[in-house]
Amino acid sequence: MSTSPASPSDAHPTGMVASVTEDVVSTVQAVRVIAKRHTHKSTSWWIGRVALYALLVVASVAMLIPFFWMVISSFKRDNEVFSVPVRWLPLTWHPENYIRIFSNSMAGGYSMTNWLKNTLILAVVVTFLQVLTGSFAAYGFARVKFPGRNALFLGYVATIAVPWQAYMIPQFILLTKVGLSNTLWAIILLQAFGAFGVFLMKQFYETIPEELSESARIDGLSEYGIYWRIMLPLSVPAIASLSLLTFVNTWNDFLGPLLYLRDRNLFTIQLGLNTFAGDPQTASQDALIMTGAVISVLPIAIIFMLGQRYFVEGIATSGMKG
Repeated sequence: MSTSPASPSDAHPTGMVASVTEDVVSTVQAVRVIAKRHTHKSTSWWIGRVALYALLVVASVAMLIPFFWMVISSFKRDNEVFSVPVRWLPLTWHPENYIRIFSNSMAGGYSMTNWLKNTLILAVVVTFLQVLTGSFAAYGFARVKFPGRNALFLGYVATIAVPWQAYMIPQFILLTKVGLSNTLWAIILLQAFGAFGVFLMKQFYETIPEELSESARIDGLSEYGIYWRIMLPLSVPAIASLSLLTFVNTWNDFLGPLLYLRDRNLFTIQLGLNTFAGDPQTASQDALIMTGAVISVLPIAIIFMLGQRYFVEGIATSGMKG
């Protein structure tokens, strides 16, 4: 009977053990190297993250210090606001400043309540019109094909680069001749249309699949129906972003009301605070000026906190194409 030749490992058991031992040692060494590299990378990653967060905290504190000082100053006496050295906390808290500013404005022949009402009317109406006109025009540029569409859109968006100061005098002359000067309608007509809103909404519309519009057309839905029933419901983040930006810009606008509004009863909060600060009877009432500034900032802060999620989502999504 013939037998097969024995393998070297069978012939030499000690050689097999040595080979296995070498493999194990190599594996252990490789694991140690990988673990060491991973530990080094993990440590570097954590150091980088801690440094980044520390930098962000410092930047946040630096940005919030003026706002903190403004809020605290609204509870001070007038002679404590700009004291040297700076007094961060008042010796005595005066929450009655928020009542005094309304009574003092009435005594001066104008009303803080009226300023807030006018500003709110302008901000809401302008925001609604900009969202309506911007989203409608953006749908035409994004979904409707017509000759010269791209050239027209490029020319329209190029107006963003032209500062308003370059053509505000012709606008003022035109609105004065048609009898809209010293009315809220002048501000509304000036800001009812905006190229930025069209650009923002168009970028978002282009992220929506074209197949949805094609399917709706096959089902017999008109372009107006597609815009109203499909595009707008899917564009909530972009609409929220445009609404927030427009509302904030209109609320904080100073130059427009300064040019067109002369009746104190039509003043906005920004223009009214400037008048209040420049009034000889109230020029030294610095605490009330800070109180008015807090009142003007508070609605914007609340709206931004409520719509922050939609604002970030709309801006991020609108930048996916273009």
